[in-house]
Amino acid sequence: MTSEQPAVVYPAAEDGGRRVRVGDQFLGIAYGLLDVAEFLRRSGIEDADPEYVRQSEMIEWRGGGPEVWGR
Repeated sequence: MTSEQPAVVYPAAEDGGRRVRVGDQFLGIAYGLLDVAEFLRRSGIEDADPEYVRQSEMIEWRGGGPEVWGR
């Protein structure tokens, strides 16, 4: 993932999962911060961990911030 492309975490679906994408690429459905961190690591941010996910300004949270999970 390049630094110019923010990640977007969408509002929770009925099952509690939140879609995650970077640019035009869908990365997966996250059910927690660890999932988001793993998707970001796979897309090239090697130091992504849950704390990075909480604090990064490169992540756009829609429908609630990093503390909003579940139904």
